[in-house]
Amino acid sequence: PCHCFQAGAAAGVLQVGSTTKKNACSTSMVKSASSPPDAIPMSQTWDPNSYQKNAAFVADLGTPVLDLLKPKTHETILDLGCGDGALTQKLAERGCRVVGIDASAEQVAGARKRGLEAHVMDGINIRLEQQFDAVFSNAALHWMSDPDAVISGVKRVLKPQGRFVAECGGHGNILNIRNAMEKALRARGIDASKLNPWYFPTVEEYSSKLTAAGFIIDSIELFPRPTQLPGDVVGWLQTFGESYMKAVPEDEHEAVLAEVREELRPLSEDENGVWFSDYVRLRFAAHLE
Repeated sequence: PCHCFQAGAAAGVLQVGSTTKKNACSTSMVKSASSPPDAIPMSQTWDPNSYQKNAAFVADLGTPVLDLLKPKTHETILDLGCGDGALTQKLAERGCRVVGIDASAEQVAGARKRGLEAHVMDGINIRLEQQFDAVFSNAALHWMSDPDAVISGVKRVLKPQGRFVAECGGHGNILNIRNAMEKALRARGIDASKLNPWYFPTVEEYSSKLTAAGFIIDSIELFPRPTQLPGDVVGWLQTFGESYMKAVPEDEHEAVLAEVREELRPLSEDENGVWFSDYVRLRFAAHLE
């Protein structure tokens, strides 16, 4: 997210369509163990308007993992990497008492505009006193550099028998995009090997981490999900590829993006001119005893 998450929250007045109604939780449920900062240093920054334009599909495709969560009315749920709150709002509309956290102050501000309770907080350092029935995360865990710290923090804020349900990028995710971007940077003498901001684990790797932390795995799967983009790949790169583009002189940005687009065209554009990203997703549900 921060699609953090990159990872976010809900309570108070919830906007639904053209009407306004009170959420089940009308005041903040969460006390932070320490006051969270207004912003957290990140290699990727987020513009909610740009995100909505180029990446609305992230939340639109989150319904299956919401269904896997099986949220119940009045459950307390932490949305880890809430982003602009699109899925957080769906949880609130199902009657859940939901809180979101995200490392991006801009995304948290977007979530709050929806009437949600959201806090600026890094997913690798969750500082909450509240305990939750479940922790939910969509398209955020792969932005968090220390998965063991994330899983430990999730465990700490879960009630006994609490659930951890999430989907993120998995092994092989956006391989074509990464290869094309790294090729364009190498041509300019830039070592792109250290610029990759993502963590895309295998089933075996993430299963071992969950089990070592004391989670019982209910289901876990890795699957390809080619995802249609709203435009060509340039919009995707401008939204998600900041860690790479920061290494490129600004006056070369346009040329790099054009090169990457042409490199990807035979792999990512269909005969109708529709572009797809080569997504591979890791989806899992686990619980504590």
